[in-house]
Amino acid sequence: MNSRLGGSVHFFVYDVVKIFILLSVLIFGISWVQSYFPPERTRRILGSMSGVSARLAGALLGTITPFCSCSSIPLFIGFTSAGLPLGTTFSFLISSPLVDLASVILLASIFNWPIAIAYVVVGVVLAVIGGTVIDHARMERHVADFVRQAQMAEVPQQALALPDRLRFAREQVRDIVHRVWLYILVGVGIGAAIHNWIPQPFITALLGKEHWWSVPLATAVGVPMYADIFGTLPIAEALIGKGVGLGTVLAFMMAVTALSLPSLIMLKQVVRTPLLVLFFVLVTSGIVVIGYLFNALAHWFV
Repeated sequence: MNSRLGGSVHFFVYDVVKIFILLSVLIFGISWVQSYFPPERTRRILGSMSGVSARLAGALLGTITPFCSCSSIPLFIGFTSAGLPLGTTFSFLISSPLVDLASVILLASIFNWPIAIAYVVVGVVLAVIGGTVIDHARMERHVADFVRQAQMAEVPQQALALPDRLRFAREQVRDIVHRVWLYILVGVGIGAAIHNWIPQPFITALLGKEHWWSVPLATAVGVPMYADIFGTLPIAEALIGKGVGLGTVLAFMMAVTALSLPSLIMLKQVVRTPLLVLFFVLVTSGIVVIGYLFNALAHWFV
């Protein structure tokens, strides 16, 4: 246990077991709730709202959908095709990979509840602000024609019985774990390496909270990566242990989950360059501001 190898093995086994148990239990419960809100019902709920309330509802509904940034894009296409305001759909697109209920529990287990709740609040606020700016920019003409012209079929709401909801929840657990297990193992492996093999002076010299460049650098490093938030949490845990600022770590997590390069490539097939650039600038700027804010107020969460 006191050796580097022993410490790395302990970190890896403990975090893998903890994350997979929590993930399976939480996804089952969240999927049970989600079975009451299929895409068609969600579309109707959002379609009945307008303005800031619609964008807030889109951001909050994004928090109950445990999707990565790439998985959120098909729902974004469906909502946009159904005629929902662009600001509402972008609020959903920002919040869905950034915040979900399972990640809140995992954040609280690694850090504490004030940090987990603050992360959710700033994620939702970022989604609402981003959607509001995009809505007022009148960028509808920059959505691909095939999205705007698509027809969405009206599917009657199906009443699910208890066995159907149990089956749906089990399938969601199996599907999501199948999609993220490799990222979790890689993330925990990186976290174990950072925690036990990379010297603390090197980490703090690069990403120490006293350096003004730590937040932009962490954001820039996170963008090319592609991982679910569950895969970034062990890395965040290790970085915090090495003395990296809370805001710097959260900026890295947000950049990985909301601005991954594969999701930006997919989104480019759906929207034209001006809208993609506006989305990227808004989210990146918001993440950097949030990073600096959390670094400045980190003592509140101890």
